[in-house]
Amino acid sequence: MGAAHVRGFAAEGAKVVIADLLEAEGETLARGIGSQALFQPLDVTREEQWGEAAAAADAVFGSISVLVNNAGVLRRGPIDEIKPADWRLVLEVNLTGVFLGIQAVAPSMRRAGGGAIVNVSSASGLFATSAVSAYTASKWAVRALTKSAALKLGRHKIRVNSVHPGYVDTPMLPAGAEANSQNLALPGVVDPDVITSMVLFVASDEASFSTGSEFVADGGMSLAGGKAMKA
Repeated sequence: MGAAHVRGFAAEGAKVVIADLLEAEGETLARGIGSQALFQPLDVTREEQWGEAAAAADAVFGSISVLVNNAGVLRRGPIDEIKPADWRLVLEVNLTGVFLGIQAVAPSMRRAGGGAIVNVSSASGLFATSAVSAYTASKWAVRALTKSAALKLGRHKIRVNSVHPGYVDTPMLPAGAEANSQNLALPGVVDPDVITSMVLFVASDEASFSTGSEFVADGGMSLAGGKAMKA
């Protein structure tokens, strides 16, 4: 999804910093976009690397106006089976990574007089599932962190919202998702570009009076409390 978001923002004329652990893929994506894109290596769990990424964005393109916190990992396991190491990894990437990202860009956005932060949570941040306990906990926490940050940063004209995708055609798509998706109110697995359209709207001035809110693109998965995931 991150690659789709980058292409979407670039197509709208934005200058984009692609920040990821996958250096070869990130560099290739940046070269394909051209001079309006820069790749910056980033482990989202490392505070100093977030500082380097924010500094690079400021130095090359000027003040940061939008942050999309998209990095995420999935480790399966109910609460009585998941390994503590997997629990810590999921929380470090999915939650602490978002926290560090917000901290890193907020000073630049304050100097610029405002901005928009879009935290990619999940439909799993809207209901409970036992099979992915760590992932569910992390995505609910991102939802809460979003609201807390929105309360604090709103006075600086920085909006903070969360986006909640359902089944998206990415390498993280779980086995059986294609079949399970047929039980949704809007059946099927969607292309990442569908979520990008939502992210672009939330980051844009068209959503200028929305903060601390959830924007859901899950085909109706959350309507039935996620039962499609267990079908």
